[in-house]
Amino acid sequence: MEEKQWYLEYQINKNRPGLLGEVASLLGMLRINIMTINGVENQRRGMLIKSQNDEAILRLKYILETMDFITLRKIREPKLRDLLAVRHGRYIERDEDEKKLFRFVRDELGLLVDFMAELFKKDGHRLIGIRGMPRVGKTESVVAASVCASKRWSFLSSTLLRQTIRSQLADDELSEDHIYIIDGIVSTMRASERHQMLVSEIMRLPATKVVEHPDIFIRETEYTLDDFDYIIELRSEEGEKITYEAVESGFSSFDIS
Repeated sequence: MEEKQWYLEYQINKNRPGLLGEVASLLGMLRINIMTINGVENQRRGMLIKSQNDEAILRLKYILETMDFITLRKIREPKLRDLLAVRHGRYIERDEDEKKLFRFVRDELGLLVDFMAELFKKDGHRLIGIRGMPRVGKTESVVAASVCASKRWSFLSSTLLRQTIRSQLADDELSEDHIYIIDGIVSTMRASERHQMLVSEIMRLPATKVVEHPDIFIRETEYTLDDFDYIIELRSEEGEKITYEAVESGFSSFDIS
């Protein structure tokens, strides 16, 4: 039987010497291999484990539930957030009501890049929106995630170095393996009809598209929030308000990079 990966997380109720050794010994006796281990916020420990026997995982669950020094929180097939929590030692902040919404601050750019890289590795259509004020690191994070995912990227519109508005792409840029980056302000409020036709063509392509300023993009096109698979918010610090007031007043004092 092929080995299957699981995510194990437990809360440490009373930390004492030898506790991790006891858990590791239990896993060894059940012939469950530890792949990765890390602390995961608030006295929790997370592990990626592998086993060829689902029954051994059930036995592990029952035994851990009887231990006084820990409280079993999760034992399941790993989700993306679990994998990133073990790598980085913390969970990505996810909105309780809007499950597609994930929040980051600038100090967490490494975690954000890792998160997007995992999304970029998946095949097929995927529409990702990223909100944030100017110069917070939106575009740079998308490019870095593309590199981490070993994907090529193409700007349809951008203000990263200078204003970019494409009206056509080269043949080698039309690929389902590409990451397409769209500035929602530039593409809807500054671009030509030819550019908008190109954006429509790319939106139909079964590939990953990343739209910066998705709220403006939604307002000016036929797309809605429901069309987005993920919405990412990036702030300079906790509590920063993401606004478009300067954009509404005519871009006079707002460098939308």
